[in-house]
Amino acid sequence: MSAELISILVLVVVFVIATTRSINMGALAFAAAFGVGELVADLDADKIFAGFPGDLFVVLVGVTYLFAIARANGTTDWLVHASIRLVRGRVVLIPWVMFVLTGALTAIGAVSPAAVAIVAPIALSFAARYSISPLLMGAMVVHGAQGGGFSPISIYGSIVNGIVEREGLPGNEVALFLASLIVNLVIAGVVFVLFGGLKLRGDGVLVETATASGKAGRVANGSGAGAGSAAATTTGTGTGTGTGTDENARERERGKGTSEETDEETDEDTSRLNPARTATLAALVALVVAVLAFDLDAGLTSITLAVLLSTCWPEDSRNAVTQIAWPTVLLICGVLTYVGVLDQMGTIDWAGEGVSDIGVPLLSAVLLCYIGALVSAFASSVGIMGALIPLAVPFLAQGEIGAVGMVAALAVSATVVDVSPFSTNGALVLAAAPDVDRERFFRQLMMYGGVVVAVVPAVVWLALVVPGWG
Repeated sequence: MSAELISILVLVVVFVIATTRSINMGALAFAAAFGVGELVADLDADKIFAGFPGDLFVVLVGVTYLFAIARANGTTDWLVHASIRLVRGRVVLIPWVMFVLTGALTAIGAVSPAAVAIVAPIALSFAARYSISPLLMGAMVVHGAQGGGFSPISIYGSIVNGIVEREGLPGNEVALFLASLIVNLVIAGVVFVLFGGLKLRGDGVLVETATASGKAGRVANGSGAGAGSAAATTTGTGTGTGTGTDENARERERGKGTSEETDEETDEDTSRLNPARTATLAALVALVVAVLAFDLDAGLTSITLAVLLSTCWPEDSRNAVTQIAWPTVLLICGVLTYVGVLDQMGTIDWAGEGVSDIGVPLLSAVLLCYIGALVSAFASSVGIMGALIPLAVPFLAQGEIGAVGMVAALAVSATVVDVSPFSTNGALVLAAAPDVDRERFFRQLMMYGGVVVAVVPAVVWLALVVPGWG
């Protein structure tokens, strides 16, 4: 049995054990990286650790640290209220606002994970507050980022168009951008319908409705208590307890007034800016500017800003470090370290070359799309595109398959799967979700990512490759 095949079988075993024994998959993947690297691939520790995603580790830690502080001092609550005011309380529009926002950020040049790192914590805080499916909100954020990710001035678009030019293939920048935008828009629409988006339509102005219903519930409870007291009063009237009844009524009125005043104070406090929230908002703006305008690392920038906020307001950030999604960090870093071992062993190239040697262009094309989707669900989308597009050159040169459609299909297949919790974007969504059963949410993202991997490559192959575009 070849070393490459052994490494793939070990990965399958890791998945099975993690699923059936509830062991952190990252820890298993580190052990697998050590065993396969040392015993099968003859790699030393330095080469094994070369696959450790240090940049992603810092991004996950930095972003979740910064937004843990933002949650602690009420900044995320303020942002949720601001979002509601922006759409005039129509909560049904919020997932689409997040889709458009991340799409706009990537279209103008933001790296996809940076855009998701900025938007996902706000979107998922909103989802937690208003009982919107976190899977729906997370998917809208990621698909929005990928929808805008191949504009002619975007990072992904520039990279793919550069590879196409370097390989001497015919290209079409607008077709590449529209292919990604349309596919992600359609997927977002399907997700919106399947995961409860239409149910939000009847909520109207949800903030006001929720507040009103909460008060109505308290008044109703009070009325119920009053009815019971009235019955008791009627019974006790003959015993001369009428004065007690008047006292109870006054107590109820005072209690109801106190409750309503407390609710109003809470709502007012949530929507009010104080120095800590103002500084946190300034930090979030600084993060956006640093990443988009100055191309600084999102993780290092986030940690720096979080440390500055912690220094100024230590009481708000005392427990923030414990709220960093450490199990998620372990999971993602372990799996990606093992994928790095696979890359060093040549397993990915081995699989791609085997597909290219099939000799049937259309079959090779769909298999390359599936390889791009599957590997990209665990590894760098840009790296996969850079490897797969050159592998497609031999049968593209035969003229039986249109180059524009094939390149677009590979690009979409390799990026649309970034909803996987093992990819950078999916990991950010998983880490940013507050107040969720993280293991359950992880399984949901993994299942959803699996469906995307299984379905989308075939669909884009049928739509873009089979007709022979370009």
